[in-house]
Amino acid sequence: MTVYVDDAVHLWRGRRWAHLMADTLDELHAMAERLDIPRRAFQNKTSGAHYDVPSELRERAIELGAVAISRHTDRDRVRAVIARAKAQGRGEHP
Repeated sequence: MTVYVDDAVHLWRGRRWAHLMADTLDELHAMAERLDIPRRAFQNKTSGAHYDVPSELRERAIELGAVAISRHTDRDRVRAVIARAKAQGRGEHP
């Protein structure tokens, strides 16, 4: 099982943000906890189950074992990870 962090570093409120996703919700929440991200930051919407992470936490997530994925070079993998996150967001457990 794996936790992923993408390179979709979007500018919002003066910071750059990426998305933390995982093969399972348990893994996702565990990594968020290790990063000191509160559970209330969990997003479980139509965009998929994920946490938004600022760029400095993205680097820390990678240090802790998250797999960096790129929307530019890993398109198939990113699509699969996002599809899994969306299924999790709908309450499905692929």
